[in-house]
Amino acid sequence: MQAAVVDYQASDAPAKFAESLHQTGFAVLKNHPIPPELFQQVKNEWAKFFASDEKLKFMYDRAACPQDGYFPTESAKGEVLDDLKEFYQVYPHGRMPSSVSESTWHLFHELYKIGVDTLKWLDQNMPRDIHQKLSCHLEEMADPDIQTLLRIIHYPAQTGDEDEGALRAADHEDINLITILPAADEPGLEAQDRAGNWHEVPCDPGMIVVNAGDPLQMSTEGYYKSTTHRVRNPSKERMHLPRYSFPLFLHCKGDVVLNTKTGFTAGDYLRERLVELGLA
Repeated sequence: MQAAVVDYQASDAPAKFAESLHQTGFAVLKNHPIPPELFQQVKNEWAKFFASDEKLKFMYDRAACPQDGYFPTESAKGEVLDDLKEFYQVYPHGRMPSSVSESTWHLFHELYKIGVDTLKWLDQNMPRDIHQKLSCHLEEMADPDIQTLLRIIHYPAQTGDEDEGALRAADHEDINLITILPAADEPGLEAQDRAGNWHEVPCDPGMIVVNAGDPLQMSTEGYYKSTTHRVRNPSKERMHLPRYSFPLFLHCKGDVVLNTKTGFTAGDYLRERLVELGLA
């Protein structure tokens, strides 16, 4: 299992990207328009935030919709142990710490643009018989300002005293339409093949990983695969280093029909999964 590395500017990018998501559920973009300096600035600002007590003033509200703010941890569906991470969820109309600059909003919007572009590529390169069953074009499913979020994740350095079996992020699939993920500053992202084997997702600094979520798989009848993935723990040589990651979870509009036979919507699906995750 090998996700393709696709040149964002190349003429064959749409076809190569779509084929990689069809085969593996993942693709990696290089030569995209987001400058690496933006990733570094966002990382530096949020590293200071997570190291301060300011984060406690932004605790998430379980009853809120959407759920913005600071989360001390979470656990994947079916998992007993919490993931070894903390994170902050940024929504277009949500709260933002005063210590953080406009760079985070800039990153949000730039990643969203790439997300919409790649949805167009997927829409244009899928079999006609499957495309005819969609309730609308894939890019028209994208929700720009209600459920789509930028998650700022801090995986703390490890001491060796962590609970046995706990991972930085346990095995899971994404509950959003598509995920746009700038390369993290430390390795660890792995995807699972059909035989149950784990493979490192190749991603050099400055590249962007894209993966399909459950709603994309559902709406395309499995043509684009929502692949199980995780973030493994660091090696002993690197466990003293934290890891930062900034995935944009691009969601569907709530009224988008994912299954035209049953009328099951993206909103129905999201509510089910948030309950399963203990977030609603």
